[in-house]
Amino acid sequence: MSSAPKPADLVTVNIDGQDLVVPKGTNVIEAAQQLGIEIPHYCYHPKLTVAGNCRMCLIEMGLPALDPGTRQPLVDVLTGKPKVNWMPRAQIGCATNAMQGLHIRTNSPLVKECRESVTEFLLINHPLDCPICDQAGECKLQEHSTAYGRGYSRFVENKNVKPKRTQLGPRVTLDDERCILCSRCIRFSKEIAKDDVLGFVDRGSYSTLTCYPGKKLENNYSLCTVDICPVGALTSTDFRFKMRVWFLKQTPSIDTESSTGANTEVWSREGAIYRITPRRNDAVNDTWMTDSARLLYKQVRSEDRLLAPTLSGTPVSNEMAIKAAADLLGSGSVAVVGSGRSSVEEQFLTKKLAGALKVAASLVSRVAPGDGILLSADRNPNVRGALVTGLISGLPAPKITALAADIDAGKVKTVLAINEDLAAAGLSAAQLAKVSVVYLGTHRNATSTAAKVVIPTLTVFEKSGSFVNQQFRLQKFAKAVPGPQEVADDLVTLTKLLSSVGGAAVSSELPGLWTTIAAEMKTLTGRSHANIPAVGVELESAAWAGLPFVEGATLHYQPAAVPAAANA
Repeated sequence: MSSAPKPADLVTVNIDGQDLVVPKGTNVIEAAQQLGIEIPHYCYHPKLTVAGNCRMCLIEMGLPALDPGTRQPLVDVLTGKPKVNWMPRAQIGCATNAMQGLHIRTNSPLVKECRESVTEFLLINHPLDCPICDQAGECKLQEHSTAYGRGYSRFVENKNVKPKRTQLGPRVTLDDERCILCSRCIRFSKEIAKDDVLGFVDRGSYSTLTCYPGKKLENNYSLCTVDICPVGALTSTDFRFKMRVWFLKQTPSIDTESSTGANTEVWSREGAIYRITPRRNDAVNDTWMTDSARLLYKQVRSEDRLLAPTLSGTPVSNEMAIKAAADLLGSGSVAVVGSGRSSVEEQFLTKKLAGALKVAASLVSRVAPGDGILLSADRNPNVRGALVTGLISGLPAPKITALAADIDAGKVKTVLAINEDLAAAGLSAAQLAKVSVVYLGTHRNATSTAAKVVIPTLTVFEKSGSFVNQQFRLQKFAKAVPGPQEVADDLVTLTKLLSSVGGAAVSSELPGLWTTIAAEMKTLTGRSHANIPAVGVELESAAWAGLPFVEGATLHYQPAAVPAAANA
């Protein structure tokens, strides 16, 4: 974490007559935003290098006038204020950084004329297809043209015609006529995604965005170029022409494909999700996310979704399924396999459930090569949450070999699997056949097929909760769409199971449950789901210092009974 700037690093700038103290070197566009002043721009992006392509951010800039001999500021005798030497020409704001005494005008006649001229120039060859443009509702060109444009065009010649549906890659479609050559996509691909694949060819009004010969825009961050495109040039092939954005509801969520915990926005309407986009969090993911995470919403309505509880393959009510599960779990010789994909709240209840059964829960890791950007090697979103809640005390192993050995030895007769496919974790079909499996999960798999009792659960888009990412940052997510009619909330299912096996009554509602969590978990004392900041909060504990993210992981599986003190 960066420390606060020292007084020597702070400078005073004047923007439209208002003094503002900011750290030296602050971009003028960012400084003006602190005063609620918009300097319109297209090519500038706070996370990319400055290109100065569009010229929309032109401003007037001046510096204090100094006496040539003494080098002291000159004062206007009429106003008593320091004299300012204004530059004769407008300057681009995106390449101007704050320095002591800097004066800026953002709404002078010269600036307004510059903006009108730039807007007119950008619209010379731009197609007039706003009513059918996929970017309508979030188009900066449309907004700035309305706010800062001249309102009419003096151009009477025919517009240049360019390709309308160019496939730059498997997920990005380019409408070349709409491109304003801001180069955001080029800089992102080179600087962030480390895939220098895009560039401009030809000159003047014939310039065109394209991929280098023999290459495609197919890296796992290609759709970020769509997010930062200020016009409707780059579009998501998946979302293209599906829905107008002003009809969609936005819900804050978290990417569950790895432990990075990238912040996301889920866009939905009438119970259906249409797209997922990144949500800015400079402490976690800046303004980016992976392409693969954007498709996770398709699991909500996938054909293999579990939609109703079953007992030996026969559909039953939730009450009957929970009673049957409780009977099996109460018969002894039980093993509990929790999930690194469960929320903090669900893992807390899993710990309570394991304690009531007098066993310790195990966890299965998912490990794959990370990409060094936002896809971590730990593909579980909440292993750290299991450490925080005390569900486990060490990092999990990819295979549950200890559980397999106990099943073969006859020490385990019933396995409660929470959102984990035991076959994928290392159990054979023969080993699954030896035990009675109670499966809580979202989709069909080998474990649900072999399970005695199946209780369907909700996806991350259909419930609220929290995760702890690899930085031990506690972050919350919210329910975006309702779940299937016969599927109860995971917290309700777990609290009913806990009560059915003799555990203490715990609230299944987030506010009440967090009262219990905060009382029992020292690290979470004083916290609640409601007061978790939008950007999350980093948890601190000496016990986690130096803990590897994945390396050196060992299975935390303890078949022996847990002492009573550990269940508290």
